[in-house]
Amino acid sequence: MTHFSRRDVGKMLGTGAAAATLGAAPGIAAAHASPSATGDRHFPEDFKWGCATAAYQVEGAANEDGRGKTNWDIFSHTPGKVHGGDTGDVANDSYHLYQEDTRLLKNLGVGMYRMSLAWSRIFPDGRGKPNSKGVDHYKKVVDNLLENGITPYVTMFHWDLPAALPGGWQNRDTAYAFADYAGYMAGQLGDRVQNFMTTNEIRCFTDLSHKQGIHAPGLKLPDAEANQVRHHGTLAHGLALQAMRAKVPARTQIGIAENPTIFAPVMETAEHIDAARRATREVNAPFLTAILEGRYIDQYLRAEGANAPKVREGDMKIIGGALDFVGLNVYNPGYARAADNAQGYQIIPMPTSFPRMASPWLYCGPEGLYWAVRHVCDAWGPKAIYITENGCSADDAMIDGRVDDTDRVMFLRNYLTNLHRAVAEGYPAVGYFLWSLMDNFEWADGYSKRFGIHYVDFKTQVRTPKLSAQWYKEAIKRNMVV
Repeated sequence: MTHFSRRDVGKMLGTGAAAATLGAAPGIAAAHASPSATGDRHFPEDFKWGCATAAYQVEGAANEDGRGKTNWDIFSHTPGKVHGGDTGDVANDSYHLYQEDTRLLKNLGVGMYRMSLAWSRIFPDGRGKPNSKGVDHYKKVVDNLLENGITPYVTMFHWDLPAALPGGWQNRDTAYAFADYAGYMAGQLGDRVQNFMTTNEIRCFTDLSHKQGIHAPGLKLPDAEANQVRHHGTLAHGLALQAMRAKVPARTQIGIAENPTIFAPVMETAEHIDAARRATREVNAPFLTAILEGRYIDQYLRAEGANAPKVREGDMKIIGGALDFVGLNVYNPGYARAADNAQGYQIIPMPTSFPRMASPWLYCGPEGLYWAVRHVCDAWGPKAIYITENGCSADDAMIDGRVDDTDRVMFLRNYLTNLHRAVAEGYPAVGYFLWSLMDNFEWADGYSKRFGIHYVDFKTQVRTPKLSAQWYKEAIKRNMVV
């Protein structure tokens, strides 16, 4: 990079002065000093490294121990919905092989593991009497992690909705059912788990599922109905936050994992940085912006007009409940520039020649990780940030017993370099979860896209470390970008 960074200024003025000069959220730089003044790529000694997965993508055992059907069971079994007719019925069989997965984590040297719970294993019909076999299973998984020195970070909902809930996310009552489930499981695991997330990527289980129709349940609703689904998703987060806080010790940290659309400035000048931050805030108005501000901003309400969501008294206060941390799932950015228009910015279309990874939607824009942290901190000043997902699909091939995924190593190295920049400049990014621990069921892409740093033979369930796993292990061991 050839920009004049906040850390460069910090070498002359001191980190706190530099950050204040360039607009950091108050108190961030002072509380989180630069880990290095020499330009190396070490992270702070207390920085945390982890990997992430999600229940439906890895567990399998779809019809065992009282688990109820989910929207994804129905969707994946509907012809034409998922690539190759793939389903999550077996996936990685992690329901039975969770101890093997823990060994993979321990071998990497990670200190934390982000996992999700399958709501329908706890309440097969979405609510009612809890299923003790499901509860006991997750207690065993968590205990196994703790016995191996790995801290669990538990996400309550990662898209697999109990199919028995009438109306799904179109029904406001689903948000209350989710809160009941989340509060119950927080109480069950609160003596073991000190870090929870309510939901994962509200935009995906609302828009991709109810506007674009490419994820379960595969609906293409009119704007007014789709906006109401969005509202039910954010309300579910807020209600769950309240229910969970009531059931866990005061020390417990509760956050959310969101995938905001992040805009990088076309160049690092004040006007373009401001435009990119403004675009980030406004484009995420129904989701992260609403959660962190406790309101729908005027620009969003004006743009939606009669299609704006119907909000009941007290909803936004619930949605805007205080978080202990914000989790950011970051894959690629958009780009914005300052413009002489009503918005004050222009979003730049992505060129067809932009470098891409194996998934058509996934282009390689590593600066997006830096700007995700910076924009969120400068706009809202969260207490702490975790990168709760970052990684890529690649055309992995097993040759002579090895997978030399140099493209994935390139991707991770460049993204972590940008995360290091954010940390070095004083932003409170305290941990990083790589997506994903291993190849798994990649939603509508089935098993055709591999995101893991361990290669999975889905016929034998053998897990083999890729070159990227070796690279990540060395990065963790040295606590630096290698």
